[in-house]
Amino acid sequence: MKVDAQDMLKELPLKLADMKGVAVVVDDDDTDSAMPQELRSWLVRLRLLEGVPFANLVADTELLPEESIRWFYLDRRWTDALVQGALSVGTVNSDDRTHLTAQYDAIRDELDQEERNYRRLPGTPRFGGSVDAVSGFILRSQGVSGWPGLHVRAFTVDPEESDDATYPEDDSRRMRLLRLERLAPAVLFALFDGIPQVVHIEEPRQGVQFGFDMTQVGSSSKAQLQPRDRTTFKDLPVPKIDVPFRAGDGSSGVVDIQALERALKKHPATGAGDGLDAAEYALQLIRFPYRQVFGAPEGLTIGTVFQATIAYSQYVALDFIGGGTP
Repeated sequence: MKVDAQDMLKELPLKLADMKGVAVVVDDDDTDSAMPQELRSWLVRLRLLEGVPFANLVADTELLPEESIRWFYLDRRWTDALVQGALSVGTVNSDDRTHLTAQYDAIRDELDQEERNYRRLPGTPRFGGSVDAVSGFILRSQGVSGWPGLHVRAFTVDPEESDDATYPEDDSRRMRLLRLERLAPAVLFALFDGIPQVVHIEEPRQGVQFGFDMTQVGSSSKAQLQPRDRTTFKDLPVPKIDVPFRAGDGSSGVVDIQALERALKKHPATGAGDGLDAAEYALQLIRFPYRQVFGAPEGLTIGTVFQATIAYSQYVALDFIGGGTP
């Protein structure tokens, strides 16, 4: 049965009248506490900006041009105000508002904890503690529409491992994702439980991909191939080969396989000198998932790569929303 959030909001002051202003420890997802479970879940989604119009996230399209990424901190006072505004729908008179004000600290504490459990796998232990700083990014790119299943991983430290390394969910260096969603075919939105030092955005690892490395040259582009050793599958320490294409009408973009084989023959380790069969061609053409690293590769710190206008600690201390002045 679908529960209407507005109906629950109207009944909330009656329930709050019997509470003592102390947050109830939620041991199970279905537990009712300072508020009904359905309402608690709805408010958590609201705090993670679900249902908030895109125009309220990005005020102008020029702030998010094509092929760009924008990093941000989430102002917790704004999300608190958003929740308070939603709860005020259920108040009718001054008594209702008094009860709501008295209980809001308990409600906020519960929501702080529930944010961490929003994307938890069903059946796994609940996370304790509360979310402190929330950061994230908005990415607008053809990569989002081309690879809808992009992997996003945030780390507290730079893993400093090879490009093909994998990181399980229980890796202690990984940070929890609070939200990961495509807001539009080419726009990806992510929220992290904390402020990461390194973020990986990676193509999906499902399936096998074949192709070449494309390089933009003026208004056109060229394709190149890095020859591989057929016995070790490792890239050879030689320059990339310019991929030849067929000439003539109706053959635009068609690879000249025979010319490519002749180019590979110049490197005996590829095995092209003995003639390449279909499997050996696949060995040369297979492409590994591309991983874009943001943050601290090659010994850099995230503060060096991303110069924020104001540090998060300073931002919290200024207390703009609470009536203070910068």
